[in-house]
Amino acid sequence: MQTASEPLLKDRRHFLLQSGLGLGSVALTWMLNRDRAAVAGPPDAGPGLVNPLAPKPTHFAPRAKSVIFLMMNGGPSQIDTFDPKPALEKVDGKLFARENVKTSQVSGKRYFVRSPFGFHRYGECGMPVSELFKETAAHVDKLAFLRSGYCDSDNHPAAVFQYNTGYPVQGNPSIGSWIVYGLGSENENLPSYVVLRDGKPFGGNTAWGNGYLPALYQGLQFRAGEHPVLNLKSAGGVSRSQQLKTLSLVQELNQKHLRERADFSDLSARIAAYELAFRMQQAIPVATDIGRETASTHKLFGLDNDATSAFGTRCLLARRLVERGVRFVQVWSGGWDSHDNVRDGHTAAAGRVDRPIAGLLTDLEQRGLLDETLVVWGGEFGRTADTTEAAFKKQKPGRDHNPKATLMWFAGGGTRAGSVLGATDEVGDRAVEERHHLRDVHATLLHLLGLDQELLTYYHGGRFKRLTDNGGDIIHPLLA
Repeated sequence: MQTASEPLLKDRRHFLLQSGLGLGSVALTWMLNRDRAAVAGPPDAGPGLVNPLAPKPTHFAPRAKSVIFLMMNGGPSQIDTFDPKPALEKVDGKLFARENVKTSQVSGKRYFVRSPFGFHRYGECGMPVSELFKETAAHVDKLAFLRSGYCDSDNHPAAVFQYNTGYPVQGNPSIGSWIVYGLGSENENLPSYVVLRDGKPFGGNTAWGNGYLPALYQGLQFRAGEHPVLNLKSAGGVSRSQQLKTLSLVQELNQKHLRERADFSDLSARIAAYELAFRMQQAIPVATDIGRETASTHKLFGLDNDATSAFGTRCLLARRLVERGVRFVQVWSGGWDSHDNVRDGHTAAAGRVDRPIAGLLTDLEQRGLLDETLVVWGGEFGRTADTTEAAFKKQKPGRDHNPKATLMWFAGGGTRAGSVLGATDEVGDRAVEERHHLRDVHATLLHLLGLDQELLTYYHGGRFKRLTDNGGDIIHPLLA
């Protein structure tokens, strides 16, 4: 008996076979299999899933559909951004007599350092914000602040790994990979997990890797310039029909090889990547063409200013991607590692991101995307309330790595707008009230996306593993 969907399936098959668009047999096989699955009903969420990136049902009603993760690489100082400490004014320049949170790699005398930045209260919530973030400050009534986060390592790569994967070591799936594994993609023409990086981040590319999840779920880097994805364009002199013949042969050989190696996820990912690459050849140039945006939008994101244009471009790309169904976009900005001269270092780092962040929040809200897009801001750890003797003597005090006090904020996606949770001690050196480990943040992000951390598992190494293997509590006061 023929179902109502089968004529459409036959028409589509005929079109793909006869058209000169050249999607290739890789694309044809994948798309027809997906259509057959649609005719038969929803695909099984288990190992037999025809398309591993097809949208999957959530465990419960989600508050957010996608995430824009603003990664301030190097570790911004909570004391100099969103957690003012007037008590530091009284002890500025005095010997730091308490046990330091740093490891033995930093020795010698240390001295308290007040913040060189002024703070003012903004919005109906009256949130104090540093002069570093004057434009972001206009949006405090949209933000939910966590002042009492903490992690385990004061080493950049280890902290970045934990921030992104839950573990301070390499080899584990990043949170973006877990989210795409759990939810699938809403756009079959674009990658579901995109990384817009700034230079070379601490820890390298493994920060957005798939770990032990199938390779299909790793983040894809978009680079600046005319060609954001390497090797996407066909080689010069290769026609579309030639490309079709090559891919047909590759598909045939790969499928034969895969039948004997069903558990080889890298090969499965490569086969799917060929099909995705065909579609991306047309979709990515459109998605990344910010010239389609108005001059006022360019100005909103700071593209008219040399200091803000690079990060502003990445933020604008992030918005263009999530509105097209990309699940997870991580936007990196470096320069926050201010061991010496925190005034100049943080002024420069914040100067690159303040306007673009404010523009992103404005743009998402104006387009009706903020409610369904979760925006996350933070760095791999916070910074100390004191400085080294060397920096103190140079009269250019900075701050060292501090995993005991990490500040983050969240916007949209079901978070409690205009709220502040937790507190650090009187000098901002350690989280002391409503303390929450990064694993709690990860559990909360999954929850906002409709994923139960206990149910989102992957069998590896003889057991079912999850993002929050070491435990994680949903931070309910952050939720609207």
